[in-house]
Amino acid sequence: MIRALLDLPAHRRRRLAAALETGMLSAPFTPQSLRSVLGLRGSAGELAAALERWERLGVAGPAKAAWLRSLEEAEGRRAAPGFVWSGPEVLGLHARGTRRTLERALASARRSVWLSTYTFFDGPRAFEALARRMDEAPEVGVTLLLNIRRRRGDVSRAEDLVRRFADRFWNADWPGARRPQVFYDPGALEPEGPEGVLHAKALVVDEALALVTSANLTEAALDRNLEMWGCCSATGRSRRRWCSTSAPSSNAAT
Repeated sequence: MIRALLDLPAHRRRRLAAALETGMLSAPFTPQSLRSVLGLRGSAGELAAALERWERLGVAGPAKAAWLRSLEEAEGRRAAPGFVWSGPEVLGLHARGTRRTLERALASARRSVWLSTYTFFDGPRAFEALARRMDEAPEVGVTLLLNIRRRRGDVSRAEDLVRRFADRFWNADWPGARRPQVFYDPGALEPEGPEGVLHAKALVVDEALALVTSANLTEAALDRNLEMWGCCSATGRSRRRWCSTSAPSSNAAT
C-alpha cells in the first residue's frame, strides 16, 4: 500500500501534504476525493487504501503530512544524475569550457582518480592537470585506461605493440614525475582484427564523483568541440558543483 505514496510525483505529494495538514482532505479517503484534490486522472484506489490504512493505525492528518514532507526531504538528499554541455559558447546554450571542467575535477581529487579515454593528442598537455595533481598530492592513486591501436597492415606481435606504446607514452606523453597505473584492452590487438576497442570516456574522482563524457583527450575535444558530460555524485555538495547547468582487463602497460 505504501508504494502508492512513494510513486506519487513530488508536486502531488506536496499538494497531498498541504491538504492533509489543513483538513481539506480527511477520512474517509475515496478515489474521487483524491482525484479532485490532487488533479489525478487515473485510478486512485491504491492511494486511498494507503491513507485509510494510516487512518486505522491512528495516524492523524498533520502526522501524515509531516511524514510526506520528510520523505521529500530525504529524496532531495539523494544524488541524481545531471548533464552539462561544454565547449565553445553557442547562442542560446550555456556551456562551460571542456578543458576547465576536466581540470577542475582532477584538481579536486583527494584519494583516487580513474580515467578512461579512447584517444589522446599532445600527451604532455592532455595529461598536464592529472600529472600536476599526482605530484602535488602523493596520496592520490591514479588508474588510466587507454586504447592501444593495431594499425591496419601492422603484423607485429601484441606484446611488441604494447612495448612500443609504453615506451612512447612514458618517454614522450606522460609529463609527471609520478606514474599512474595504465591498463588496456588486449582484445584490440588481435592479429586478425580487433574484437573491440576501449572506447569509454569517463572520469571517477575519489569514488564519489563520476563524469561520463563524449570528449576524448584531444585538442579538438577539449578546446573546440561541443561535448556532453553526464554527472553523478555521492554527495549533495559535489552534485551541485558539477551537475548543474556537468578496468576492462587486468593487462597493464608498464
